Amino acid sequence: MTNRAIALVDCNNFFVSCERVFRPDLEGKPVVVLSNNDGCVVSRSQEVKDLGMKMAVPWYQMKDMAKRHGIVAFSSNYELYADLSNRVMALLAQFSPEQEVYSIDESFLDLTGIGVDHTRYARQIRETIRRDVGIPVCVGIAPSKTLAKLANHVAKKNARFGGVCDFNALAQQELDELFAGIDVGEVWGVGWRSTEKLNEMGIRSVLDLKRTPAKYLRVRFSVVLERIVAELNGEACLELDDVVPAKQQIICSRSFGMLTSSLSDLEQAVTAYASRAAEKLRQQYSLAGGIQVYIRTSPHRERDAQYRQAMLMPLPEATDDTRQLCQAALHGLHRIYRTGYAYQKAGVMLTEIIPASARPRSLFDDVAAQERSHALMSTLDRINRSMGSGTIKLLGEGCDTSWAMRRDHRSKRYTTEWAELAVCPA
Repeated sequence: MTNRAIALVDCNNFFVSCERVFRPDLEGKPVVVLSNNDGCVVSRSQEVKDLGMKMAVPWYQMKDMAKRHGIVAFSSNYELYADLSNRVMALLAQFSPEQEVYSIDESFLDLTGIGVDHTRYARQIRETIRRDVGIPVCVGIAPSKTLAKLANHVAKKNARFGGVCDFNALAQQELDELFAGIDVGEVWGVGWRSTEKLNEMGIRSVLDLKRTPAKYLRVRFSVVLERIVAELNGEACLELDDVVPAKQQIICSRSFGMLTSSLSDLEQAVTAYASRAAEKLRQQYSLAGGIQVYIRTSPHRERDAQYRQAMLMPLPEATDDTRQLCQAALHGLHRIYRTGYAYQKAGVMLTEIIPASARPRSLFDDVAAQERSHALMSTLDRINRSMGSGTIKLLGEGCDTSWAMRRDHRSKRYTTEWAELAVCPA
């Protein structure tokens, strides 16, 4: 092992943990969070896992089991989860000069050169996040990102580590014993197809994979697996990304809470989705040169007439203006819409994304109009950030959103909506 120390901090059962922050009475009780339209289970408390409920099972199939065991179900509360995630990541940034936010509930930290006992430091990280945000986390430390992910897995699954596992602090024999007991499919970057092929070759554990010659695997798989083996042997091949790269495509789509044949409903949905995509575009200081709109019926309703169509609408000039993006999306919607179908889903995708600083210039640019647009969009975003998402929106989004995604069990948006703040009893 090298002297490098990469930590992976991963929130435990993140969506469920977010719900428990404002519902401490649910600690120790079985809790699940459901996907869009309350369709499938996407997050489970440990109590639910112990009952044998699998991830992604349809919720309607689990209702009898839920009644028997008193399982509490929540609809996805994306506003709450995103806000608590931002708070966790902001706190983690204080523990290292180099941070890579890997997902909504995971972050890599480079602890190399921080002159403290890393195991104790990781425990301090856990305690700080739990105290200041209320979210439980586990920490894995190792000389490479792949090993850090694996160390985090060990920290979660093995109670003797107390939520912190530092591979750098373990003897090689102990590491080998741990690796021998972990299925090769648990390695970050090894998919199920590769797992099957590796098993056929007699490579079943992490230790088996670690000891297999990298060049031998490269011939039979790819350079990706070769790098994974190198990382398992302590050679860092994956660097931390300090800055999250700007997205080259931005997609916003949802299944409807109920089927609709109404063009008006589809117009409202497309306007809402294009508005949200435009907001994300401005957050990364980018412009879009095109927008694709699509609609579809439900593929699961085989008796219904089926229809799906999409259209890409190029824009006269790259923009981040919600009004222009919505206008183009609606124009595309009108061209692909057909009567006589029950639509289940609509969405938009922004394409040809470029940095705002790289906006093409020409003699025909209306600079004054661009400045007015920038001022208006900045004001829109500032108000919605401070007063809550959707405080100001385009009229085209409508007021009667009966078509919208069903979230019958959503908790309050405690941290982002003034009207839903938690209230302490007198």
